[in-house]
Amino acid sequence: MTSLYVKNGVDLREKRVNAVISLNNNWVWDFWFAQDESDIHIFYLQAPKIIGDESLRHWNVSIGHAVSQDLVNWEILPDALAPSTEYGAWDNYTTWTGSIFKNAGVWYMFYTGTKREEDGKIQRVGLATSIDLIHWERYLPGPLIESNPQWYETLNLDLWYEEAWRDPWVFEHDGKFHAFITARCNSGHPYARGVIGYAMSSDLISWEVGPPITKPGEFAFMEVPQLIEINGLWYLLFSVPDDKYSMSRLACPDIKKHTGIHYLVAQHPMGPFRYLTNDFLVGDEIGSLYSGKVIRSSFGGWAFMAFENFSSEKLFIGKIADPLPVSVKENGKLVVHR
Repeated sequence: MTSLYVKNGVDLREKRVNAVISLNNNWVWDFWFAQDESDIHIFYLQAPKIIGDESLRHWNVSIGHAVSQDLVNWEILPDALAPSTEYGAWDNYTTWTGSIFKNAGVWYMFYTGTKREEDGKIQRVGLATSIDLIHWERYLPGPLIESNPQWYETLNLDLWYEEAWRDPWVFEHDGKFHAFITARCNSGHPYARGVIGYAMSSDLISWEVGPPITKPGEFAFMEVPQLIEINGLWYLLFSVPDDKYSMSRLACPDIKKHTGIHYLVAQHPMGPFRYLTNDFLVGDEIGSLYSGKVIRSSFGGWAFMAFENFSSEKLFIGKIADPLPVSVKENGKLVVHR
């Protein structure tokens, strides 16, 4: 396997601007990309370490930004977005994971927001736009995509601790725009309701929510989805912690109770999706890596990136790891080379 770090005999890790994305004062976790010609921009969730308890990072969050040409050397840029300071704003508590799509010369960042006045328990998807990936403006009318009780679970604290509607992955297909969203269906056991929710738009502003793109039954939720095409197959990546498995999945003898990144495959971007393997793409009992994504490397091959989650001592790390090479087997199975 070709090293992702050596190009024309030169180790790209030498004289780095920033070795991985590891910040002295901030924890870093979920992230997403935007490619502008040879520049690869990465946007990531961050929170100040001064808060002391890493479990509080979700409620002290902003969106950071860095750029690279090789996925190895990164230059930290000004922060992209932080929660609104307006009372009652839909995103005045958190600005969480999203994705970026370019249309007609404008960059659209779809992201997850929660409201302080709702104690952050209801998640919605909204928008910020930019013409240069540096300066971002909120779409002021408010959130664009909200959960629909016809198909999805809404807030019921007797059943679940939040209304899940987050991590939008937006893409174009057949002249329409589509969003895959972390969601929960409105029936079944609480730990078996995890689905990838769905919405469609013709203009990136008006969205119609539709039924889930995946079937429930395996997990309580399927976080930070990513859809990519490799060799004619569509891969739907998602992340799951080991305490969000359904009872039926745990009953399967070949299931490993791991935390990490899994994937489904399909012949078409709208599915139907199936499990090619019960093995995680990357997963272990520690939960060492999470929120993984696959992206083309500077060599034209595929690379896997994730954030470093927990150490062997179960201490939170909170930085984005260097890329790892990805290969594809004849049966379509993805392999990350660690």
